[in-house]
Amino acid sequence: MKKLSARRRHPLAAVVVLLLALVGTGGAYAFLAPAGKAQADETSQSLTIEEGQKLYSVGCASCHGTKGQGSSDGPSLVGVGAAAVDFQVGTGRMPAATSQGPQVVKKKNIYTQAQIDQLAAYVASLGAGPEVPTSEQYGSDGADIAKGGELFRTNCAQCHNFVGAGGALTKGKFAPNLEGVAPKHIYEAMQTGPQNMPSFPDTTLTEKNKKDIIAYIDAVNSPDTENPGGLNLGGLGPVSEGLFAWIFGLGALIAVAVWVAARTAKAKKS
Repeated sequence: MKKLSARRRHPLAAVVVLLLALVGTGGAYAFLAPAGKAQADETSQSLTIEEGQKLYSVGCASCHGTKGQGSSDGPSLVGVGAAAVDFQVGTGRMPAATSQGPQVVKKKNIYTQAQIDQLAAYVASLGAGPEVPTSEQYGSDGADIAKGGELFRTNCAQCHNFVGAGGALTKGKFAPNLEGVAPKHIYEAMQTGPQNMPSFPDTTLTEKNKKDIIAYIDAVNSPDTENPGGLNLGGLGPVSEGLFAWIFGLGALIAVAVWVAARTAKAKKS
């Protein structure tokens, strides 16, 4: 006991006790804090899904079913993923107009981005699907524009035109103009394949491929590169002036030739 009492009175005893207390406190925090943070994140996600379900019940359930199972008026949303919701609602295509044409067209959206995120979270909870891409995925940093042009002409130009100007399809449908479309929505369209468009998952077009295509679309539609030689006639090149010369110039020459021939001496005799 005397030895223990003497050690307690040692000058370093207080320092040792303080170090042990700090180590114990730090260990307890390290053990408990991650669980608390995970629980907070889970609670926040649950609230987001709950709010999304409320929005879904008001604006979507009448066509897509109360649980996203689909109906005669709208397809099933189970497994479409958050990216499909962000694209369809973010571009105003959904909710669809009462009187639909051959396809649902882009219009002004009626939801805030926070509400779109809530709807996307709820639909994603119904079944796994493509997630909303990050800015690193669709941003232009590190993109190869030339490669993007090659990929676009191979996979997209048949419908969207060589510069994304859009084009007509069968039965009144069409491929929309891509000028001015947000890069995130272009990425999501490639991921999910909305309406008439086929989907291009990462097994078909990698994340880098999609980034390159988006960079190409942005480059060909930028003010610095758009139609430097005149009207582009649907992206085929600055040839409208030449077409005018062929039609009207050559037509004028033919008309003059006919007029001259009609006034020759031989023509007058006959």
